[in-house]
Amino acid sequence: MVLTADAEGRCEVFTWDAVARRARQVTRRPLGTLHGAIDRDAHVWWFDEDEHGSGNWWFQPFTGGPDRPGLTNVPPGLPRGLAVSDHGTVAVAAGDGDATTVHVGPRGGTGRAVARIPGHVTLTGITPGGRLLALAGAGAVRVLDREGVPRAVLPGGGDSGRLWSLGFAPTADGEELLLVREYDDRYVLASWRPATGLITHDWYAFDTEITARWDGDGRSVLVRQDRHGRSTLHRADLAARTLTPVPTPAGTVLDAAIRPGGDLHYLWTAAGDPPRLCSTRGTALPVLPTLPDRFPGTHQDVWTPGPDGPVHTLLSLPDEPRGPAPAVFLVHGGPGDHDRDAYDGVVHSLVASGFAVARVNYRGSTGYGPRWRRAFRDGVGLTQVGDLASVRADLVARGLIRADAVGLWGTSWGGYLVLLALGTRPGLWQAGVAVKPVADCVAAHRTTTSALRALDERLFGGTPEQVPERYARSSPIHYAAAVRAPLLVAAATRDAKCPPGQVRGYLAALRAAGVRHEALWLDSGHDGYDGYDHVTVLRRAVVFLDRALRAPGGRHPQTPRSDRSGEHHTAVHTTERRTTHAEGRHSQRPARG
Repeated sequence: MVLTADAEGRCEVFTWDAVARRARQVTRRPLGTLHGAIDRDAHVWWFDEDEHGSGNWWFQPFTGGPDRPGLTNVPPGLPRGLAVSDHGTVAVAAGDGDATTVHVGPRGGTGRAVARIPGHVTLTGITPGGRLLALAGAGAVRVLDREGVPRAVLPGGGDSGRLWSLGFAPTADGEELLLVREYDDRYVLASWRPATGLITHDWYAFDTEITARWDGDGRSVLVRQDRHGRSTLHRADLAARTLTPVPTPAGTVLDAAIRPGGDLHYLWTAAGDPPRLCSTRGTALPVLPTLPDRFPGTHQDVWTPGPDGPVHTLLSLPDEPRGPAPAVFLVHGGPGDHDRDAYDGVVHSLVASGFAVARVNYRGSTGYGPRWRRAFRDGVGLTQVGDLASVRADLVARGLIRADAVGLWGTSWGGYLVLLALGTRPGLWQAGVAVKPVADCVAAHRTTTSALRALDERLFGGTPEQVPERYARSSPIHYAAAVRAPLLVAAATRDAKCPPGQVRGYLAALRAAGVRHEALWLDSGHDGYDGYDHVTVLRRAVVFLDRALRAPGGRHPQTPRSDRSGEHHTAVHTTERRTTHAEGRHSQRPARG
């Protein structure tokens, strides 16, 4: 097994030998390492990237040995996929901001550029024999041969529904490609073979999002369904047209795979349980850190009526509340993502500090079906802010939270919603924390990645030049002067997804309007593999929210300030602090946060 785990505060790649019951740390990079893989010949792979997220794939034997480049003669790029055949043919995809280039060659040998596709495209698999490659993105799933010659183009979107590529079957004649298709407002499995073309397995349809992978022998498919903040596993036999539930505890399965012989390995968590690795046949797996004591508080589901259906909230309440509690809405990013019944260290910190925590799966979230994802009736961002406001009113009416002590905290697209909510509905919120946010939709579109520009154009229905009124109506900077609640903005100097320039413009608008705020600058990128920056933001935000939301005379925790960061006051109501530790980037998918 290859896994990523903590190494003195950084994310690094490890191997696990189940027979010897021993872990070995493979990477030791100053910026941390997130992308790791293992091929069928037991070589360990990792992506060696710089502070901007650009780099190359390297490998070494499972038991250790010299580090070798996966392919030589390949220029550095953004990681868009790695695939290795049974015979050591390697394919890597790398992005340069405008297009994705695919290189092919023998493991450790010279790579040849065989295809260049405009936009954000991901390499999703290679056949065991190395003859065919699958790529997804730019509106289609493409099958190429190893010379780059197109063998099939499977369109995604429009009347045919969206299409996701999940890899080739690991069998000797494994030229069957597994896919998920959005079909009649449901999700179904599909497959493609050179001889038969695309086949939709519509004998069973799921009402919410799924992903899937071939089992170890390539005879059936393991399906994970995300539904209403939780996940379930099923085993699908495509030939027999049967679907069998795979028992797992209630909560969230973060990853799962069936080994040859039928042993199921899965990574499981729930709100009060940190992730742990499980084996259905007792295979020795790494023991992950757990909590020294019981998770504080209680957890429940709340459903709030809404115009497109009920809005689901995962609510965590502190122990022994004396009446309604001060509350923090943790706003997830994406928007194509959702909050899960899963352990979250931020939730733990807030609940232990006496706050109620509401995680709202607003319209546009995954896990509630295609119609919920498309429900943007009030406009981008404004629809989601409406759901946050409705849930706030519902929780206040139920006597669960205090109406005069409600804060917002979000990262990336969640940070965007925090800023938009503070500006468009200033009377509802008493504090806000926006981490690496979209603050100016027009400026962000102009300076972000090509994949996120495409996402913006899908959400808004065009570019800022084509639909300027939509961007203006949904842009936080348009409402900066209306913000009334205390606001903490944390941003990153090397953020490619939510660039620093548009955040600086928003902060300037706050200063011009005399709005009380604080700014924390991180010398990093959008995503990070080092825990230091995360802890810096956590400490600063919890103290900030405690100060803003506690009743006069309430408890104010004394959190130590780091001596690795300087702090200076730049205005009467503005503090700015910069951390100097670099942070990498890991997610190249077209989503913010």
